[in-house]
Amino acid sequence: MLVAAIMDIVTSNCDSVEKVSFKPSLPGNAEMRDIAAAIHVIEEGGMHLDEGERNDDDDDGGRGMKGIGIKILEGTTVLGLSRTSELMMFDHSDDTNVESDRGTPKTLALLNKHDSSVGQANLSAAVVPGLWDDLHRQHVAVPFAAWALANWAMASEINRSHIEELDQDGEAVMTALLAPERSVKWHGSLVARLLLEDRNLPLNDSVSDWASSLLSTASHASKNEDISLSRMALSAFLVAVERSLEARRTVMEKGLELMRVTAKRTVKHQQVQEALAKALEFLSTEDLHLSLEESQKWSGILLSWVFGKPSSNAIRSSAIRILSCILEDQGPSSLLISQGWLALLLNDILSSCKTSSVKGGTQPKSETAKTQINQSNILSAAQTGNQLAVAVVNLAGNQLGTTKDSVDTFPLADLLSLEPLAGPFKNLKKDNPPKFDVADSALATLKAIKALTEICAEDSLLQDKITELGVLCLLRRYLLRDDYEKLAAIEAYAASRAPESQERVSSNAGESSPSSTNNPSSVRVPPTAHIRRHAARLLTILSLLPKVQKVIAADETWCKWLEDCANGKISGINDLKIRSYARATLLNVFCNQQIGIDLVNNGPVTSGRDGTSIGPHYGDMIFLINPELPHWKCPGKDQSTVWKDKSLSSEFDSMNSDNELVTKVSDVGDASSSFNVSNNDSESEIPQMDIVFVHGLRGGPYKTWRIAEDTSSTKSGLVEKIDEEAGKLGTFWPGEWLSADFPQARLFSLKYKTNLTLWSGASLPLQEVGSMLLEKLVAAGIGNRPVVFVTHSMGGLVVKQILYKAKAENMDNLVNNTVGVVCCSQQII
Repeated sequence: MLVAAIMDIVTSNCDSVEKVSFKPSLPGNAEMRDIAAAIHVIEEGGMHLDEGERNDDDDDGGRGMKGIGIKILEGTTVLGLSRTSELMMFDHSDDTNVESDRGTPKTLALLNKHDSSVGQANLSAAVVPGLWDDLHRQHVAVPFAAWALANWAMASEINRSHIEELDQDGEAVMTALLAPERSVKWHGSLVARLLLEDRNLPLNDSVSDWASSLLSTASHASKNEDISLSRMALSAFLVAVERSLEARRTVMEKGLELMRVTAKRTVKHQQVQEALAKALEFLSTEDLHLSLEESQKWSGILLSWVFGKPSSNAIRSSAIRILSCILEDQGPSSLLISQGWLALLLNDILSSCKTSSVKGGTQPKSETAKTQINQSNILSAAQTGNQLAVAVVNLAGNQLGTTKDSVDTFPLADLLSLEPLAGPFKNLKKDNPPKFDVADSALATLKAIKALTEICAEDSLLQDKITELGVLCLLRRYLLRDDYEKLAAIEAYAASRAPESQERVSSNAGESSPSSTNNPSSVRVPPTAHIRRHAARLLTILSLLPKVQKVIAADETWCKWLEDCANGKISGINDLKIRSYARATLLNVFCNQQIGIDLVNNGPVTSGRDGTSIGPHYGDMIFLINPELPHWKCPGKDQSTVWKDKSLSSEFDSMNSDNELVTKVSDVGDASSSFNVSNNDSESEIPQMDIVFVHGLRGGPYKTWRIAEDTSSTKSGLVEKIDEEAGKLGTFWPGEWLSADFPQARLFSLKYKTNLTLWSGASLPLQEVGSMLLEKLVAAGIGNRPVVFVTHSMGGLVVKQILYKAKAENMDNLVNNTVGVVCCSQQII
């Protein structure tokens, strides 16, 4: 067959055609009349062969017959409208057969010329993707014209310019996209992509129509499992929505449902999923935004892209960006999506823990206690994960009702069909929605963040994993926004309006008004401060990862919030732990970036065990007292130095220059004036010593060192309630008194678990506690200058163990620079 002549060139490159990397079969200097002829054939839907008059001056000497897509020169057939192409030529030893078919249509005659058993065999062997299977012998002009147009477009920029000039209205490309033949759709999609990718060409007015047709083609092809055509159409569709705002608007209005259907059909085809994810990213992160209903409908697909096993990094990255935009655009209304995200994240981490525990061998005796704690944390996290899944489903039932037949009637149906939400969703009662409020939902979120932090605190692999799964987007939301508080306010307002509605209904019915059970005073306040605290703790842990440091450094809004939080400038955030975490995160991010660039510092720098210089690493067990003071800065950095040095730009090649952080360390100096710290004398800002507070049994980094306001009370209950948002906390004397007496000293407070019995949870032996804290102290640079330990109760034994371990491991800096140990409430043995 005639079709077999182009098989080896076209179909052998079908699988890689999306990258347009194969060599075109036609020249890069095509004549305008040839391109015009191909466009005419596509628009007309066929070719018309006329005998015409014999012209001896023609380039074939008048000895051949011409037709669109076919030209016969004596015994040689050339395809593709090119007079110079030799790639498609094959010889005929007998010219008489062509002449003998003069009575039949010329196209059919030429096809009959090559319709042999050998040709059929070659055809079946060559057409693996089936690009030309739907062609009929008498209707090949349009497919060949589309093929020629695609090859010309690939060949050169000049050819593309000619195509754009001759098809200014985009009608030929649009006709090809709507053609019934698969090959015409395929090549039409390729032409559309090549024209759109050429930034030197003006955008066609029909791009929005192209985008709709390309999406329809991709969806229909996916329905027929024609993945090759679907990929080609989506590759052109992706460029269309990237370049054209009008195309994005058209798709947002009419095409989102088609994209969802296609995404569900092609779960196993990664390249199709990548194109859909990237296209949706362009749609939702540029000028336009998904509506709340569309966000809910897409949430299940997006989260399956984040957590799906076949998902590539590109798919996951696009999905996380889209979800982040949804959380930002929809605010408190997106709470169900963020909470579902957290539930899936915790479930995924628990699955990883179970897998690693199965693969792991026998633990050494020294690791027994740590293993017991890990197992206890995993068991607790599993229970918390189940509670969170139930909370997500119950909140969805309360807010959206219990009709759950389909995505159309219940937009979150796809999300709630994912594990671990599917079980509670299946048991959701249609006629009896659960009694559930925002405070219950917030409490479940709090427990989940705490459980996730405990599992990942000492496991760098799990830290990497949750970072890849988008935990930073969730932490940013929990820290910078008050979604639960806003929803609680809406809930309280609705409760206050309920009695009026009931009274109005009762008065109309002539009945006495029943006592309302929706008392606004009964609406509970969600524990948002605790959520923010544990989110800040997890962020501090993750801020030791280089990739997390780059993300935070590139986010100017986030850095500004952290700086203001550390300085106590954010209204409603007075928690000393949160402020310490904020400063520690900034120091982890920028000090380590600076050390990596400039190893010459005026001040002391932490050294690793191999002798290399590293920046200070502040973990979640070391709290910075008075984090607003100017001595909390990168080692050796001058007071007027900005957080992010200009020399850091080479470290952030992937970031935009607009995102450079310019918060100055000197900005925090204003807050230190009440402590008589001079901002003019740079020497006074260089810390001369470190004072470290270590609590004892049942103590804490802050509560142990507080003096209760109620001095007549001898009970510890008042002090122990510092974690509650209400009530007097008492005076934290190291921060309020000692800083004034020692303005040139950095003050730290350590935290470690001290459970009296296994009933209150497992804890590490004293030796393990000492080793762990020693590692944290050295990483934070404590011991590089004179240090004094202030201990309470068992804290003295802990410090003794720390110093013993440091001497045994030749950590001379900490041992030699320890100039004092103060023991309170400890019996010396």
